[in-house]
Amino acid sequence: MIKDLEEAIGYRFRNISLLQNALTHSSYANEHWHNSLLSNERLEFLGDSILGMVVAEYLYRSFPDRPEGELTRMRADMVCEKTLAGVANTLRLGDHLLLGKGEERFGGRTRDSILADAMESVIAACFLDGGMEAARRFIRSFILVEVPVTEFHNADYKTELQELVQQKKNQSLVYTLTGESGPDHEKVFSVEVALNGSVIGVGQGSSKKRAEQDAARAAIRTLTGKED
Repeated sequence: MIKDLEEAIGYRFRNISLLQNALTHSSYANEHWHNSLLSNERLEFLGDSILGMVVAEYLYRSFPDRPEGELTRMRADMVCEKTLAGVANTLRLGDHLLLGKGEERFGGRTRDSILADAMESVIAACFLDGGMEAARRFIRSFILVEVPVTEFHNADYKTELQELVQQKKNQSLVYTLTGESGPDHEKVFSVEVALNGSVIGVGQGSSKKRAEQDAARAAIRTLTGKED
């Protein structure tokens, strides 16, 4: 079955354990080995950075007339959870995931957050197995195929907040994870964002990224007094 996935993504792994690791959700690792470090979370961390860099470079070179803020919004649309989950569905990535019984029972194979994380993990696996060019080829083939040029679907509140506070000099924004609750299939993360040491927004979400976006959204309302 995993050979079918290799064929779908157009890359044959020399070290197949990297791809297997990329498909291992934390619920499965905790249930079978009692060790979340054996899940794909570390690969997800690496893949997120690689994806962001490759997309940023592509946009920088392809759109020399676009300002920084617009490029940032274009990148946010291309690497958002919805986009990555859509690609994962095209590749039938969910069919290959290793999930714990709870996640399996509650539809983890079709959950956008799990699919998006797995996509980032596969990108990291390609990078570790075949170098930067392997990761680039994967990203070019499946993510850089539709670039949002005029209409943006993904609100990037973190970037909007950063641009807002940078209107003054020497501003410091810090996001802090303050808690997480719930079972693996319904995790809720809590985050607060502080400006120069003072909390200006709190948020929650099904992932740390979503919670940070929610906190940034709240902070923008605090600073501007406007609803989005």
